Amino acid sequence: MTGSGDLNVVLTGFMGTGKTTVGRLVARDLGWTFVDTDDVIVVRHGPIDVIFAEQGEDAFRALERETAADVARSRHHVIATGGRMLLDPANADALTATGRVFCLAASADEIVRRLRADVDGPVRPLLAGDDPASAVARLLNERAAGYGQFEQVHTAGRSPQDIATDIIDRLEA
Repeated sequence: MTGSGDLNVVLTGFMGTGKTTVGRLVARDLGWTFVDTDDVIVVRHGPIDVIFAEQGEDAFRALERETAADVARSRHHVIATGGRMLLDPANADALTATGRVFCLAASADEIVRRLRADVDGPVRPLLAGDDPASAVARLLNERAAGYGQFEQVHTAGRSPQDIATDIIDRLEA
């Protein structure tokens, strides 16, 4: 139980900032349940790339809204969200109503370094271009206002456990 009175912890941020890794650690340390919204969508509806290819982005965003509303009803969960999920006001409203949101942040260069190092992770089309760091920087800039509405947790130069401990300390403050 945290001192904050919040019912869940929600992690948002750009891909490669550590939402899943840190989320698992926070859940373990709190004795809570971890859930990744992208995993929920995959289990219920199939691979995200197939959803995009066959049904389009609008259909995927509708599934995100359904998933956000569903996981927001949980208690004592650590919820890692897809990178754009909380940029949708409906999703942000649902998840902030029952949880404290932390935005994991890193520089474009750090994100690209982490994504390239994640050889077992999903295919990242963003890395296929000629200048992935510029593409990531552009997207970070486009999303800055959306991400900026949430409590920032800078991740560069820190271990996942240090970041998880920081989040738990903030909950208990």
